[in-house]
Amino acid sequence: MKYKDYYAILGVARDAAQADIKKAYRKLARKYHPDVSKEPAAEERFKDVGEAYETLRDKDKRAAYDALGRHRPGQDFRPPPQWAKEFGAQHFGAGGFEDLGGIDLSDLFASLGGGFARARGGFRGRGMAIPGEDFEVTVHLGLMEAARGTEVTLELAMREIAADGRMLRTPRSVRARIPKGVTDGEKLRLRGRGGPGANGGPAGDLYLNIALHPHPLFRPSGHDLYLEVPVTPWEAALGAHIEIPTLEGRLSLKIPPGSKAGQKLRVAGKGLPRPHAGAGDLYAVLSIAVPGTLSAREKELFEALRAASGFDPRGHFAG
Repeated sequence: MKYKDYYAILGVARDAAQADIKKAYRKLARKYHPDVSKEPAAEERFKDVGEAYETLRDKDKRAAYDALGRHRPGQDFRPPPQWAKEFGAQHFGAGGFEDLGGIDLSDLFASLGGGFARARGGFRGRGMAIPGEDFEVTVHLGLMEAARGTEVTLELAMREIAADGRMLRTPRSVRARIPKGVTDGEKLRLRGRGGPGANGGPAGDLYLNIALHPHPLFRPSGHDLYLEVPVTPWEAALGAHIEIPTLEGRLSLKIPPGSKAGQKLRVAGKGLPRPHAGAGDLYAVLSIAVPGTLSAREKELFEALRAASGFDPRGHFAG
């Protein structure tokens, strides 16, 4: 069996807190996700990151991993003599831990299953029900998909225990329904959609971490949306009615006279829908846009305004 340094894969210290491990995983999962990453060997890195997190996120599996000792990445090694008895691991093949040449480290920890914590202190018999493996996957969505809900197809390599006790990897496509109104960073739990259990044990769960793609116009914050709205100097000074886009189409927005750059105008209920009822708000953030070039008439009018106006936007700079 070849050693994998799960801590190095996630880029965290061996004494890292669970919150730091989760933060590192989410960052790397986004970086190497095969659907969006252009990094070399992104798919392989993505699998390694998921494998490392799946072990270190569980305090008991992490303790079992730490008990294997430290080795160089890729180095062949064997678990310590008492490791299987202490942590309740099943043997692989007739040779037990002396016959691990074709076994991957991830298979060893997958064999511990969801019932690992209960196995501590005694051997878990072959007939005991073993819960299936949990999966955690990052799902990348567009803003409109989040607003309307969608379905995604996930390709998972599920681990199963064969009749002879060997670990098998079985590719399986899982369709998952994403409800409308999910937000960036939200975590969904789909009960029973993870790996199959063994000996009558329940199936594991599937966890979906939602990541929204940047949108060219709208910036989401929870269920609220922010939209930068450029207005002309005369619209800001005199007030106006303008049209702005929303997720549901265009609407008329009133610009109050004397509006300032950075001012936020709230449009209630035009943000992302909430899961059960209602929706967040849309905030139009005003910016003042000036013409890049002026016609002779426009220049004349601006010159007349400068001559006639006593407005000093920098008056507060004085003593």
